[in-house]
Amino acid sequence: MRRIVLWLLSTVAVVVALFSYRTSTSPPASSSTPVAVEGKTFDGTLVTTRYGPIQVRISVANGKVTDVAAMTTPSGNPRTEQINAAAVPRLREMALSAQSAKIDTVSGATYSSKGYQQSLQAALDAAAF
Repeated sequence: MRRIVLWLLSTVAVVVALFSYRTSTSPPASSSTPVAVEGKTFDGTLVTTRYGPIQVRISVANGKVTDVAAMTTPSGNPRTEQINAAAVPRLREMALSAQSAKIDTVSGATYSSKGYQQSLQAALDAAAF
């Protein structure tokens, strides 16, 4: 009988603890919304891919991304350089068109595309897009 009572009290204590646990990690709502900074450049993070690092820089003007430049691309291997020479301009075009990091992956340059997207998203976040 003592085991049942102990088990029941333990179960109730665990259930109460679980229901009282706050799962929200978002900050409290503020009255101001982030606004993109005008006429500036923002660097994305340096993302290390399987074939080398990639990093982009965006330029912002009039509430739009006006340019995306690849500051660092994977290099050191002629084939990797050839792939990136074709892929990076296509990624740039897609980013400017989409005005976001939600762009397609370039076929044959999957790792570079994913790294480009990650670095681009970091730059957009820094610009409060």
